[in-house]
Amino acid sequence: KSTKIKNMKVEQIYTGCLAEAAYYIESKGESVIIDPLRETKPYLERIEEAGSKLKYVLETHFHADFVSGHIDLAKKTGATIVFGPNAEPKYDSYIAKDGEELKVGDVTIKVLHTPGHTMESTTYLLLDDEGKERGIFTGDTLFIGDVGRPDLAVKTHLTQADLARHLYKSLREKIMVLPDDVVVYPAHGAGSACGKKMSDETTDTLGNQKKFNYALREDMSEEEFVQEVTEGLVAPPQYFPKNVMMNKEGYDSIDNILDKGQVPRTVEQFEELANMEGALVLDTRDWNVFAQGHIPNSINIGLDGSFAPWVGTLVVDLDQPILFIADEDRIEEVVVRLSRVGYDNTLGYLEGGIEAWKASGRELDVLRQVTAEEFAEKYAEGGVNVIDVRRKSEYESEHIEGAENLPLDFLNERMNEVDKSKEYYIHCKSGYRSMTFASTMQARGFNNLIDIQGGMEAIELTKVPRTEFVEPTTML
Repeated sequence: KSTKIKNMKVEQIYTGCLAEAAYYIESKGESVIIDPLRETKPYLERIEEAGSKLKYVLETHFHADFVSGHIDLAKKTGATIVFGPNAEPKYDSYIAKDGEELKVGDVTIKVLHTPGHTMESTTYLLLDDEGKERGIFTGDTLFIGDVGRPDLAVKTHLTQADLARHLYKSLREKIMVLPDDVVVYPAHGAGSACGKKMSDETTDTLGNQKKFNYALREDMSEEEFVQEVTEGLVAPPQYFPKNVMMNKEGYDSIDNILDKGQVPRTVEQFEELANMEGALVLDTRDWNVFAQGHIPNSINIGLDGSFAPWVGTLVVDLDQPILFIADEDRIEEVVVRLSRVGYDNTLGYLEGGIEAWKASGRELDVLRQVTAEEFAEKYAEGGVNVIDVRRKSEYESEHIEGAENLPLDFLNERMNEVDKSKEYYIHCKSGYRSMTFASTMQARGFNNLIDIQGGMEAIELTKVPRTEFVEPTTML
């Protein structure tokens, strides 16, 4: 989304996999980028195309759900990295004061310290050449329909209730006092684990948010805010605090990661590296294709979905060596998306893909699948074990009668709840997560799992009995 406002251009650069929004603002040959992702190429291309000079890379806070590209961008362009008060990064950057103004061409960016999501969280207020407030870049302080979680700050003596109280004050004293026509530009949209129930919309006016965002109710007391904002939170993915540390302490250049990760490996090299280095074999193909034939012990996390967040949730060690299988035209995409969440130890990909493995005479594993109709017949006969791998909130909203809930999010912690000797039918919403679940379990010796194709969406079209639908209050 790109908007031309008097003497300036504001562009939202949205990345669906992470539900993340970075921003490019340009005026009079100068530009800033706010909350960039790890890869620098898209931003450098915009700057070059416009013929502008990047003056600042603005960070709203130390992100937990992705590794920001601020350090590489600053090195490549000479721009200054800017954080708000309380930030203590371990590299060259400028720590701005609350209320400080930064000039970019004809526009001004005012620093508003808005602690709560984290203590260094900062909102950037955009003023045009006449000083009129045009937009706020809120990071994870304010989303469309929601506010940032107060439980993601790393190494703090403050409780989530303490942080929620800071957030309450920040919203009411710094943001809600601004004019209603100011546009809200958040760092995330629906699908991010940084909030509970964000809208699919990725921008809105502040006036609208005051009407429809539960956390901005005018008559809301501080205690009501704390209670409502902290209700329904579940433990964040394990990679969140690790990404915070990378954003705070620094990381290897994206160019090095891309060079190392895009090495083609013969079948023999691939097999040897998997054995010698203890590399995880990650199959990024479509889940239904994976089921029909895959390398033994490989795990399926499909590129056509929330690939990076699921890798971050399930692969505990950021330094884990990774080998991958992908379609030939998506090799770079895999390495980039892994690096966005801090997985920098990619050792290459299988040259020729699964066909090369097959041609070498090596064995392939399969994963059993049934259609929703076939499952319905089995269910009607009785005695089937069903595991619903969707999030707790989805399960509580509506599920198959008798199904157990073991969310993919907590598979590592709860794997011992699955009995190796029993047969289980596995499903999620559409099939993506259930194949990741089943393949992870298969790689660990669970061979009695049957995937229901099409997940709940297909099951709903059968006569399988389900609990009564209840509107979910959270998406976590």
